[in-house]
Amino acid sequence: MSGGGRSEGSSEPDEVWAEFLRTSGDSGGDVPEEPSARAREAAARLRTEPSGPTPWRAPTSPTPSDPFAGRRRRAKGRYVAGFVAALALLVVAVDPGGVIGWSDGPDRTSTPLAQETARPEQAPPADEDGRATLADPFRGSPAARWANGTAGITVPAAKATGWMTEPEVERALTATRDFLAAAGLDPAVLRGGRPEKAIALMNPHQKDVTTFVSTALSTPSEEYDPLMLFSRFDPAQARPVGDEVRTRGRLTYREGERGAVEVTADVTSVHPVAPAGGGDEVVRVVVRRETIVSWDDPSKVVTEKGTFTLLSYKLDMTNGGCGAPTGYFRPEFGGGAADTGTDSGRVVDPYDRTTPVGGGRAGCGTATRS
Repeated sequence: MSGGGRSEGSSEPDEVWAEFLRTSGDSGGDVPEEPSARAREAAARLRTEPSGPTPWRAPTSPTPSDPFAGRRRRAKGRYVAGFVAALALLVVAVDPGGVIGWSDGPDRTSTPLAQETARPEQAPPADEDGRATLADPFRGSPAARWANGTAGITVPAAKATGWMTEPEVERALTATRDFLAAAGLDPAVLRGGRPEKAIALMNPHQKDVTTFVSTALSTPSEEYDPLMLFSRFDPAQARPVGDEVRTRGRLTYREGERGAVEVTADVTSVHPVAPAGGGDEVVRVVVRRETIVSWDDPSKVVTEKGTFTLLSYKLDMTNGGCGAPTGYFRPEFGGGAADTGTDSGRVVDPYDRTTPVGGGRAGCGTATRS
């Protein structure tokens, strides 16, 4: 605005403006202000244009919490035809240059999401074209906008908690994220390797956990399933597509028992895979885990420096296999088969992070997308 209160870029000629000021002053201020051409144009546009759309929020169905750590929920990766309707959403994003417009802004499917800092209030919207390809394995998936690897895992700012100083809490958070990477994102582990780096971060004096890990990796079963902690594919059955695993989730922490720092990780990872024998079919395995670890005070708990105590673990997975545990995810190719398991009527959206992990019964259901 100029010093005289005149809108910059006014369309009124200087002579007209001067005459208006002169006549207004002569009338003692009783003459009403004449709206400018710009104001008249804006008023006409407001009379003819409709108001903006009403915000839409998807309804959610809360899932009962699961009081038992280690419970598994599985869902086959079959699409449910016609399950999701197309929705027209208005997304307005503010940037330093102004407001991204209705049609001139970037494509929603290619705009990276900001990091997750709290549990979302609704599931991500559906995409009409959900078929993955070798060249674009995340096509049609909400993960197309997620970050790769540990970049998609939000690590909160550290502050002194329990027995740990601020720098020590920061190291504990970083080490927890490193465990998630070594357990579920390491390329060698994904191709069936042994998760040695992840195991090295676990307290070797926690005998129940060391027994679980060694038994699960050697002789997997319903009771001892390594997929509860580690993501692995049988190289004879499936091969990863590309070198990216898209992730979304966050770490939180608090003071636990005996002054320990208790860290909770809630992370979803998306793995595109193809048949090991070749071919261009691509399916996605979606894995969500909640893992709670305790960084204990060594003066109060028997532990080793740089290791944590595992408190609990939960798993939800889509298209990871519904048969007896083999120690590997076993995605279905060729369109899938009939549902099996104890909960075949249940429908699951694997990208819905609005509810806690492991809220359903064990068994297999149907996934709305993958």
